[in-house]
Amino acid sequence: MIDIVVVDYGMGNLRSVSKAVEHVAPGLRVVVTSDPDEVSAAQRVVFPGQGAMPDCMRELDARELRPAVLAAAKSKPFLGICIGLQMLFEVSDEGNVPGLGLLEGRVVRFPSDRMVGPGGEKLKVPHMGWNEVQQTLAHPLWSGIAQGSRFYFVHSYYPVPVDRSLMSGYSLYPVPFTCAVGRGNLFVVQFHPEKSQEAGLRLLSNFVRWDGRLADSRRTVEMPLTGD
Repeated sequence: MIDIVVVDYGMGNLRSVSKAVEHVAPGLRVVVTSDPDEVSAAQRVVFPGQGAMPDCMRELDARELRPAVLAAAKSKPFLGICIGLQMLFEVSDEGNVPGLGLLEGRVVRFPSDRMVGPGGEKLKVPHMGWNEVQQTLAHPLWSGIAQGSRFYFVHSYYPVPVDRSLMSGYSLYPVPFTCAVGRGNLFVVQFHPEKSQEAGLRLLSNFVRWDGRLADSRRTVEMPLTGD
């Protein structure tokens, strides 16, 4: 039996992700794989990614992983990370490429005209470094993680969900942007929990123990409107 699969489509920092998952899941079998049958057989699926969206979508299809990933995202505890979040949406402005279409909305680039810090300094894109995350929806994967905990980001694009009720967390750079989305058995994040020290390991630990159900879906705080 495969307890947890880390999906390998050639576009992720898989060693860091798999080692972090193994650290919080002693005794469980964690497999890094590009085999659709192993993805289908796993009890839980981690879907990481980094790089350009067009390349990620091309490589996913080249390995014939699309059906298995979509089925897993609809049926078992599923954690998407970085591009693994963006790929689940309908379309990305990066190359104007269609995503998997599981979540309504598009992925957009940080607006260049609004990349100005509090002191008037120009902010760089990609957004790279530690940022506070505000939890907007109570969720089992946030258990034990304080509001405003810092997570590590590396990205130039972020999702704009059509259904704002799915937003589970946001951050500021300097505009507010969605950085976590939850729906049913699905939880996806723009940041890298595997690089986020204590808070990230706690989120991964929560995932490997999560049954895929929402025990609590109370709205905690509202994300400010971005104008997107």
